Amino acid sequence: QVQLVESGGGLVQAGGSLRLSCAASGRTFSSYHMGWFRQAPGKERQFVAAISWSGGSTSYADSVKGRFTISRANAKNTVYLQMNSLKPEDTAVYYCAAGVVAGVYAYWGQGTQVNVSS
Repeated sequence: QVQLVESGGGLVQAGGSLRLSCAASGRTFSSYHMGWFRQAPGKERQFVAAISWSGGSTSYADSVKGRFTISRANAKNTVYLQMNSLKPEDTAVYYCAAGVVAGVYAYWGQGTQVNVSS
């Protein structure tokens, strides 16, 4: 069982940056693949970025490539999402997720709101 708590959301102007954090409980964090997803009002939840258990492999949605960076610190049980050059269309609730199988996420956080003003 893993519990996930996101933080770092807020209001930022277009072109600005935010860093989201996701703190995980439990001793086996390093065994989990981690992902970030987002959901804008009236839209379906969409994939943003993922990182393997070791941190050696990452993947991104085309819409955030070159602007967002996912990373993890297994010693701190934390995964990060550095978001640069933010756009109004990045406004959403951002969720982190964990799973033992790449691409299959069994555990989800409660989300953190990101608002980007134009």
